[in-house]
Amino acid sequence: MTLMLLVLALFGACIGSFTNVVVWRLPRQESPIWPGSHCPSCGHPVRWHDNVPVLGWLLLRGRCRDCTAAISARYPIVEAFSGFLWLSALIPALRSSNTLLITLLMGLVLVSLLLPLVLIDLDHLWLPEPICRAGVISGVLATALLAWGGGSERPESVLLNHLIASAAGLLVMEGLSALAERLLGQPALGLGDAKLAAMAGAWLGLGGLGISMALAVFSGAAVGTLGRWTGRLGPRQPFPFGPFIAFGIWMTWLMGAPWWWQRWLALMGGT
Repeated sequence: MTLMLLVLALFGACIGSFTNVVVWRLPRQESPIWPGSHCPSCGHPVRWHDNVPVLGWLLLRGRCRDCTAAISARYPIVEAFSGFLWLSALIPALRSSNTLLITLLMGLVLVSLLLPLVLIDLDHLWLPEPICRAGVISGVLATALLAWGGGSERPESVLLNHLIASAAGLLVMEGLSALAERLLGQPALGLGDAKLAAMAGAWLGLGGLGISMALAVFSGAAVGTLGRWTGRLGPRQPFPFGPFIAFGIWMTWLMGAPWWWQRWLALMGGT
């Protein structure tokens, strides 16, 4: 088990390193594959031993080996956080003993798609359609794999539920966006949020979609209220909603929609 944890954390940090590249290049319409990693200040290629996640930054003391330009601490933070997220993917996998490996692999795919979406939305208020589309497709494939591989009694019903949820997430969010724009006179939700909601439906189904969006709304409202109360956000200043949807998706994937529903009933005084 210790070896598995170490391998997950290591590979997760490596994916976090690639995520940093995607987050930097995709908004600039650059290929995340070619050319290889290089210093944005001097353009010199990063040596392989300087590209080791977290450790490379620490050994370089946060500066380029060639031009000594500062390297943001965000790089190792993202790498370490990605490693932590990969470790957290074990939570639902260990609950699904008969589909442990499938559930783990699918969770790793999901979180590796969510992380760049969150970071790009925080930086640019933009959720790239290619990643959202890949998220929807992979969610449908993951659902099919888990439904048939897990021995569900009616796997076709499970798949249909997730397809309907994906379409519902897209249409409902687009409808809310149009309604909010009509009422407020300015966009309140981006179309990227609708596509991320479609991704939520593809991965989580109708019940999971409802739970994840509820978590997104509550967490987004709490952060937005705090931001306006402290003056960090202006009265009509937009802020990204994608990170909160991603948070809701991942929390629902980790604990399962029934677990969250039970917590909600307990909070409301039910049984």
